[in-house]
This record gives sequence, C-alpha cells and structure tokens, in this order.
Amino acid sequence: MTRAERPRFEIGAHDGAARAGRLFTPHGVLETPAFFPVATFGAVRGLTPDELARVGVQGVLANTYHLHLRPGEDLVAAHGGLHAFVGWDGPMLSDSGGFQVFSLDAFCRRSEAGVEFKSPLDGSAVFLSPERAVEIQEKLGADLIVVLDEFEAISPERPADLGRTRASLERTLRWAERGQSVHRRGDQLLFGIVQGGGSAELRAESAARTAKLGFGAFAIGGLGVGESAEERSRLVTAALDPLPPSAPRYLMGLGLPEDLVAAVERGVDLFDCVVPTRHGRHGSVFTSRGRINLRNARYRDERVPLDPDCFCPVCARWTRAYLRHLLNAGDALGARALSLHNLAYYMRLLRGLREAIEGGTLAAFAARWRERYAEEGSGDSSSRSAVHSPA
Repeated sequence: MTRAERPRFEIGAHDGAARAGRLFTPHGVLETPAFFPVATFGAVRGLTPDELARVGVQGVLANTYHLHLRPGEDLVAAHGGLHAFVGWDGPMLSDSGGFQVFSLDAFCRRSEAGVEFKSPLDGSAVFLSPERAVEIQEKLGADLIVVLDEFEAISPERPADLGRTRASLERTLRWAERGQSVHRRGDQLLFGIVQGGGSAELRAESAARTAKLGFGAFAIGGLGVGESAEERSRLVTAALDPLPPSAPRYLMGLGLPEDLVAAVERGVDLFDCVVPTRHGRHGSVFTSRGRINLRNARYRDERVPLDPDCFCPVCARWTRAYLRHLLNAGDALGARALSLHNLAYYMRLLRGLREAIEGGTLAAFAARWRERYAEEGSGDSSSRSAVHSPA
C-alpha cells in the first residue's frame, strides 16, 4: 500500500456478529479485532517502540489535546509527522480531545463554536473547535483520526437527563459535519462518533444519523465511565446495529479483558485504553487465569512467572517474587516490566479472538476463556474499564 492510497477495511471472516478483518493504512495493516495502547504524549509510558513491537503491538493511540499543548502540532509536522517524531513505524490513531471536554469540564467552557480550555501548563486559553480538532490531527499525521464530540457520563451519581443527552447528541452530529467539511487528507481515515448516553434509543438514532453523514469508519464514545457491564452491552448493541456492516467499528476507551471479549462478540473491531499499562504500573497483572494484585503478600516468595502460559520477555526471565520486590522498592523496572507483560497478554488475547473467529469457534473460545480467567483473581479492586487519563 503506497502513502497516496486511502485506508481501506476488508472483513475476512464472520462468526455470529463478530468479524475478523484487515485495516490497511499507509503505515501497515492492522489485523482486527485490534487493541491500541495509549501513547498520550507520543510514547507508551516507559516502553520503547521495539519493546511494543516485540510483544505484538500493531498500533498506538496518541492524544491530540496533550500534543497540541506540547510540543505543538506544527513542530510535529516539521519533523515529518508523528510516526517520524516518535519513531513508531506502524499504524497510529489519534483521539480528538473530546474526552478532555468531559474530564476537564470544570476547567472549560463549551459553546456551539467549540470548547475553551484553561491550559494546565501556563493557564493560557486554548480553544478547540470541530474544525481545529481535525486540522490539528491532519498536522500530527496519524493514520486514523476522529471528529470532536460531546458526551454526558452515565453514572449512579448523575442520573440520566434525556434532554441534556439529546442536546449533546445533536451537537456531536453538528460538530461531525463541521469536522468532516475540513478534512482534506485522503491518507487518513476519519471516524464519526456515536453518542447517546445511557439511552439505547438515542444510541441507535445517533448511529443511524452519523452513518447518513457518509463517514468511512465509526467510533462509539461515552462508555466505560460508570455504567454496568449489562448496560454497556445493551448500548453497544444498539449503536452497532444501524452502522454500515462494511465499516470498521471502534469502541473508545475500553478496557478490561472481559470488556474486549464481550464487545468483539458483538462486532467491534478496534479498541484503545490505558488499562494494561496504568494497571501494570500499580501492580495489577493480567494473566490467563485472572487478574492478580502483585503487591499482595501471598506473592512474596512465588518462584513462577507472572503467567505460566505466557512467553513474553518478562515471563521468560523473572519471577513474581522478583517483580513484586521491584514494585515495593519503587524501581522503575518493575512498572515497566508489568506494563510490557500486560500488553503482551492483551495482544495474545486479541490474537486468540481473531483465530477463533476465523475458525468459527468463537463461542467455545470465549466460554473457555471466561472459565479460566475466573480461576486466580485475587481481589484486585480496580474495576474501571475505561480510563483516558495519561497512560
């Protein structure tokens, strides 16, 4: 695929609603379903591009808002774009800054024109419009980019307000059209975003109307921020049904392994989240038999790998006891090693899902995975599935 070609998506196999495919980009092919680790400032924290590639990472996500603040998209463009600037040769995805509209709500002012933030670096005003969000991403040069959106969180503490949710849905649609109107780079795939809060009806409406705008790819936003797994399943299904079946579908900000398996079963193709790296830095380890908290005293003298079924560089070299020691000593190698192992686990899980879809055995694979994943969980209390803070 040459740099002048437009990205394209080909579905190679179905198993129920699940799909296995290939997303062609100017910087390589993504085998889907695929997971993007988050490289907030252009790097997956503490890990090198070579280490990421070694454990099977196909692509990474960069944060538009943070890179706009520093070093600035003009500097990145002058270096040849994100790929050259950060030294990553594979596909890259950039978000739009829409999550920061939500997470920094107390420090920003929304209007129809866009969002004005107060820079956390120097206090200066930073304005982000739907047009600017796309223009910044075009200068950054990621292969996959998304429009600016607005959403309302779903949480027990903040009951759903359908009027407010409707207003955010309508604004997201208007902003999508505005972002679409300034998109010029044919070598970048622009994603429209589906919103609708906790209403399945509004999710379906948002998806249908976003599809009518003619986007070539679709993201589902505003989930993983307080809703139950059952709610999320219902809302994801409602959002997917009206979308063109030939277009890639991206579930933004999720999450935990159980989130990925459930969403793949429903037909999602792409994911991103800080969970594997951020959890790793705090001692939370994903294994084929469940999630463990390595800081627990029970692992003090365990002379086995993090996951006996894993052959990543971490499991091939070090024991649970040694890695726990590094964590408790505050040595950076411990955080790096657990982050790398967690990413290796995610890549192995996604590869297994792809192979199961291609072989028509997804139901059996998912059942086996769920049974085994429940074996060793040690009461790790960190359960948020979607976290968009720096990775």
